[in-house]
Amino acid sequence: MVASKAQAKKAVTLAYENEDVEKINVFVNQKGYRTTPIIYLNGEAIPTSLTSQARPNQTLLNFLRTVCGLTGTKLGCGEGGCGACTVLISKYSKYSKDAGIDESECNGGGGGGNGRIVHMTVNACLFPVLAADGCHVTTVEGVGSWRSKYEGLTCEGAETAACGGGCGEEKKEDYLHPVQRAMVDIHGSQCGFCTPGIIMALYGLFAPEGKLLESGQSRVEGVGGGPKVSHLEEHLDGNLCRCTGYRPIWDAAKSLCVDAFDDEGVRGPCGTPCRECPERDTCEMDCNVKDKTNVNAGICCSSSSDKIRDYQKVLQSKHSETWWNQPNDMFPKELIPHRKNNVVNGDSGIDSIHAQTQEQLKKPLMIADSSIHCGGTWFQPVCLEELLDLFREFANDSGGIKMVVGNTEVGIETKFKHAVYPRMIHPSESIHSLYDIFSTESNFHIGACSSLSMLQHKCHEFMTSSSSDPLSSQKTRTAKPMHDMLRWFASTQIRNVACLGGNLATASPISDMNPLMAAMGAILVLASRPSADGAIKRRHIPVSDFFVGYRKVEKLEHEVIERVDVPLVKPQFEYVAPFKQARRREDDISIVTSGMRMTVTPAEENWVISDISIAFGGMAPKTVLARSTMASICGKPFTADTFMHARTELQNEFRMPDDVPGGQAEYRLTLACSFLHKFFLHCLAKLQKDVGSNKKKRYPPIPTIDDDECSGADGFVSKQKPCISGEQKFPAPKVAVGLEATHLADDESKSSEIPLAAKAVAEAKNSEKNDSTAVGKPATHASGPLHCTGEAIYADDIPAPANLLHGSLILATKCNATMRKIDVSPALNIAGVVAAFTHEDIEKLGGDNRMGPILLDEFAFLPKGEVVEFVGQPIGIVIGESQEIAETGARSVLVEYVEKEGKAVVSIEDAIEAGSFWTDFRHEIKRGGDSKVALNQSQVDGKKLVVVEGSFRCGGQEHFYLEPNSTLAIPSESGTNLTIYASTQAPTKTQDFCARVTNTPAAKVVVRMKRMGGGFGGKETRSVFSSVAAAVAAKLSNRPVRLTLNRDTDMSITGGRHAFLGIYKAGALVDQMSGSVKLHALDVQIYNNGGCKFDLTGPVLDRALFHIDNCYYWPHFHAVGTPCKTSQPPHTAFRGFGGPQGMAIAEHIIDHVAAECRISGDRLRRENLYCTNDCTPFGMRFGSQYTGAWNVPLMWDRLYNELDIPKRRAAASEFNKKNKWVKRGVGFIPTKFGIAFTAKYMNQGGALVHLYTDGTVLVSHGGTEMGQGLHTKVCQVAAQAFGIPLEDVYVNDSSTDKVANTIPTAASMSCDLYGMATLDACRQILKRIQPIKDSMPPGTQLRDIAKKAFFERVDLSAHGFFSVDNDRCGYDWSKEAPEGYPRDLPENSWKGHPFNYFTQGVAFAEVEVDVLTGDHKTSRVDVLVDVGSSINPAIDIGQIEGAFVQGMGWCTIEEVVYADDDHVWIRPRAKVFTTGPGTYKIPAFNDVPETFNVAILENAENPFAVHSSKAVGEPPFFLGCSVFHAIKDAVAAARGDSNKYFELRMPATSERIRMACCDDIASSCMSGEPTSFQQKEAFE
Repeated sequence: MVASKAQAKKAVTLAYENEDVEKINVFVNQKGYRTTPIIYLNGEAIPTSLTSQARPNQTLLNFLRTVCGLTGTKLGCGEGGCGACTVLISKYSKYSKDAGIDESECNGGGGGGNGRIVHMTVNACLFPVLAADGCHVTTVEGVGSWRSKYEGLTCEGAETAACGGGCGEEKKEDYLHPVQRAMVDIHGSQCGFCTPGIIMALYGLFAPEGKLLESGQSRVEGVGGGPKVSHLEEHLDGNLCRCTGYRPIWDAAKSLCVDAFDDEGVRGPCGTPCRECPERDTCEMDCNVKDKTNVNAGICCSSSSDKIRDYQKVLQSKHSETWWNQPNDMFPKELIPHRKNNVVNGDSGIDSIHAQTQEQLKKPLMIADSSIHCGGTWFQPVCLEELLDLFREFANDSGGIKMVVGNTEVGIETKFKHAVYPRMIHPSESIHSLYDIFSTESNFHIGACSSLSMLQHKCHEFMTSSSSDPLSSQKTRTAKPMHDMLRWFASTQIRNVACLGGNLATASPISDMNPLMAAMGAILVLASRPSADGAIKRRHIPVSDFFVGYRKVEKLEHEVIERVDVPLVKPQFEYVAPFKQARRREDDISIVTSGMRMTVTPAEENWVISDISIAFGGMAPKTVLARSTMASICGKPFTADTFMHARTELQNEFRMPDDVPGGQAEYRLTLACSFLHKFFLHCLAKLQKDVGSNKKKRYPPIPTIDDDECSGADGFVSKQKPCISGEQKFPAPKVAVGLEATHLADDESKSSEIPLAAKAVAEAKNSEKNDSTAVGKPATHASGPLHCTGEAIYADDIPAPANLLHGSLILATKCNATMRKIDVSPALNIAGVVAAFTHEDIEKLGGDNRMGPILLDEFAFLPKGEVVEFVGQPIGIVIGESQEIAETGARSVLVEYVEKEGKAVVSIEDAIEAGSFWTDFRHEIKRGGDSKVALNQSQVDGKKLVVVEGSFRCGGQEHFYLEPNSTLAIPSESGTNLTIYASTQAPTKTQDFCARVTNTPAAKVVVRMKRMGGGFGGKETRSVFSSVAAAVAAKLSNRPVRLTLNRDTDMSITGGRHAFLGIYKAGALVDQMSGSVKLHALDVQIYNNGGCKFDLTGPVLDRALFHIDNCYYWPHFHAVGTPCKTSQPPHTAFRGFGGPQGMAIAEHIIDHVAAECRISGDRLRRENLYCTNDCTPFGMRFGSQYTGAWNVPLMWDRLYNELDIPKRRAAASEFNKKNKWVKRGVGFIPTKFGIAFTAKYMNQGGALVHLYTDGTVLVSHGGTEMGQGLHTKVCQVAAQAFGIPLEDVYVNDSSTDKVANTIPTAASMSCDLYGMATLDACRQILKRIQPIKDSMPPGTQLRDIAKKAFFERVDLSAHGFFSVDNDRCGYDWSKEAPEGYPRDLPENSWKGHPFNYFTQGVAFAEVEVDVLTGDHKTSRVDVLVDVGSSINPAIDIGQIEGAFVQGMGWCTIEEVVYADDDHVWIRPRAKVFTTGPGTYKIPAFNDVPETFNVAILENAENPFAVHSSKAVGEPPFFLGCSVFHAIKDAVAAARGDSNKYFELRMPATSERIRMACCDDIASSCMSGEPTSFQQKEAFE
């Protein structure tokens, strides 16, 4: 270590020297440059002592967090794909940005006018801090804060209030902005990590642009009156949320819109809300009858329109209008140029600071970094000559120079490709030719540096220009295709800073705008200045000729793209259309994108194609024109035949090999051909309109097509984005009695003549009568306000302790090879690197390098001589003075490998071929007779036996928790003690392995967990290795170490959901007379891909076996599960834990049987649902005394009848008959999910409760909060027990020194365990203080009782404990039936009772599929779930919605891709490709169901859990697969035979959907049999 420090110290004076530092004097003294940026933050100027630390290569996010200490802005992905880092940039500009007002209401803009304050949201993880020079930055901390005070306000009765509404209680007033308050009250946050970014995105959309007003007016005022709902729907596209399902966020956002009430409407079609109708008692309209029925049944019904309407009242009563102008009021006057008669925030004067600031901002800026971070040099010229001179001077110098505007591409290159740009130029807006957008008689001129948002806004202006403008038609026809494409280009945050010139210069082969520009005949203007005293030279080049190769363009090093000139489209008979298809509609790069332009000319008998241009992205290494195809069309008649022959030419021109980079060769070709067909249909419709508008002139006949073809003319690109809404129903709040009635009874109660349950019911009713209930209320999340203000602290937000070091893991770069040597010396030679540690250092500590939750088959750090088993396996850790330095050091470590013979096993098929299994953990379930024998018959009891066999595959899933794994390890007592702050679901497991590996007694290792930014199972075991690495580094260095994984690292090495393969043979008996079909026998083998280490693969597979029956009775059942070992990272727990995979296989088998038996899937499912007293194959019986009420049949019938599903299927079928290219589908499925850890010992939990003398209560328990509302529910249980307000109960954190030996927060068991444990502790305290209470007057407050108890030496603390009854958990797979086991008991019941009870549900979904592209949208979803008697219905509904959308994502767009035989273009083999939001797509705001209705079943008490509740976190996940089955239904309609079986694998990506449709276009693009086509894939 001494040598390491010496080397690092020496490097400080030798490395990272910036030669431009010597030029500073020249640029300052001779060229007038300044060297200090001017940045304002949350209304205040950032001191120069801090701004002087800003580096050219530093992002605004890094600066805010590390220099300014503001941690509300989060690092979620680092590539601008999740929006967690969103902040607001405000500046005075002549260019009015589209950043917060409705486009149709925006005035001014462009290069003219006096300018205004403009606001734009940006991704701080990409935005350079120095680009904020001259700007005001607003972070979530500057919007509002949770600093409460009591004002004596009473509840307004809003149903969204934390109390549930109408309680009349004294309420807290706060300092939250209306956006924050709405998000809190309407339950818009769960884990809260994404919430600050969403708050800022909404804040930016609501920010009015400020216009300087004349003297006499008091302040800067906004324009436009706030956004409309449609504006939010268009622009809320740059943020992701993994928890909520988005619906509550949409409701919160819409509740603040100026037209919210009008847009959402009211529930009564008469125009009056039903409950406010004066004819409420006599009205017979369906809406009123239904609502009265719900009220009479004790059902609370809350729709999106209800919330929005009610919240408008809250908004008016609690918030003044000054909030809305906050962005303008907070804008510093120093940043606004002073002009005569102008008033700046009420101040018409100008002081010296103002004048000095304005004078400085006129100067160009130069920052040359000389620190150890090697930040390079930043130039910000203020005129075009200065810009071109810099390019001339440095373009051919060492390292060159890079133009940076939005940094949306350069930021990706520097972070993920580790590109180094020694010099960067950021052109000032004062260079007008780079930013102006204007039109002339012949062209649309676009400044190359103008933001895409500005371009989109100007296009909208041109589209809505006055009809008196002679060029109005041409402007509209030119602007609309650009506007439509820009709507789907990246996100609002990206569009606000990205520019068209950068998009062109980057030359991405899958760019959205480049093909459109090429097709429209756009011309680039390139500027240069060959000599310092010479004129500016300009060169023109068509966009179609600009791209010369992969990421190569026809531009000289010293040239700059100054402008793009787009020719105006002719007023008639010339048509332009953009096309794109991506994995997800919003914020996703295209798979294939295209721009097409065509001119038709009337001839004597027909229309002739006189000109055509077709450009593609995604079909070649560059944007390319389809020249051969164009030649085959030009001059031909405008007919369907012409385009059909053109498709053949297009296929010949662009057919690609299977191993083409990016893959999807046949799908990409199919998309190109489909776009061409869409273009024909589009032009045909436009031609009809053009001809129809000029009836005086005679034209030749227009080609005709069948009516059903018309549906293919338009895709999502030109359509309005959806309006998301929903309805939530739940039973009226009540305090139900559950397991506590018997489980927590004391001896005195047990001996009483009054039944325990009756006493508990009486107590509950008494608390309801006294209005002292907390249980059953829809309280908001306890941390909701802190989430919304950015004040909630996560692991990476903990303030840096003194001498903090940052860590970065050393990761293996290949697998299936032996690590021969590791050399850390290159890292130690880097300035700022303090040390590097490997397995040898663990040995020096005397620690055990082995790890693993079940098997100790993992290494903390891979030892030399061992085989590298997955790409990214940790080899060691580098620690340094900053995270960037540590990462640079880790990448520099040299590792030598020796390749092993043979190829790495990647997929399940590879494992089966190689026999790579964990055979000791192969399990099976048998019930009934021999399934093979049962299936080898033709008839049974006179009924025909129909047998099917096949296979089904479902892919994996990335957890994509918004907060990456993060740990802060702090040593103390000379390194003998460790305190670990970790984002983990398993504090005890983290404690155990940190102690084990560092050779520290567990008693000296404390793990603390405040909250997680999502977990979903991914932080149950796979967070531990990173905490161990940090602990090792902290102990060895005796300094605090923070290790936060980058998103790409996290996704590369932590594993995810297991992929599954099911191979089955199944039979059903058909009653020829009645048509009834009964399931008879199932024989199924399932395999899961566990990755290279066992982790939790066995238990995951076991749960799949327990759920492969789903809700259906199979008399003869045989299932075998085999875990596969591959070269992928260890896969692990994920919401559902194997259950969804098992049920997905089950539902596929049901579909197959239904198709073969020619019966509807709905009927087959209903006729074969379990009935009460039926038994599962593993020996559990349904029924109240066994598993609680079996409600699935009841729920199925209820939803089936309420929705009139047969009518909906008939309507979809009728639609499908009339539309060839758009198909609708319906899906309807049930679920049951077993609740308990299948490992018996894990069904336990503890809690520690302290009652303080002021009457408040502190609860500590063994569970962890990851957004599921566990702490909130536990607080409700404690508040109910003590009879105190909910706000008087608090959970601080989860800590191993408070509650020891805890179980991971998983299996949806946490509320069951810790709610009961907390109640146990509360009752112990209540029993102790009962004598004190009895001695005091009735109604004495708890604080007075507690105070008296304290003085009487009564213990006011208690440790509670709960474990599930021994006979209600656990399962022994190997146990044989005991001799004499009663025959009347279920088969296999002797092995145990794996689940305490089942959470149940049903879901219905309707979708619409674009056959030509594979795109789909979910039109409607209805979900009904039995969650017992809900402790908190708001939280439970949030869990249902979030789980459903996550499940929907798993089965549709979330595809994990590995380098394998199907993806040979990825290197090395077994490397995961999908490592961030750029390549892996979770559902976004506009992907959720347009109508999203959720109901909780009433009268569904559960006697096996606290307060009769049920677990809710995981069970609804599988219901998202109703969307998959609806898609499958739509694809079946496209194939032409909805009753014919086909295998649609999961997930149903756009590729699978498109190719499964098997129409003529798709079939002609396939090399094999169209009906059996399967996407190239890696089911990991």
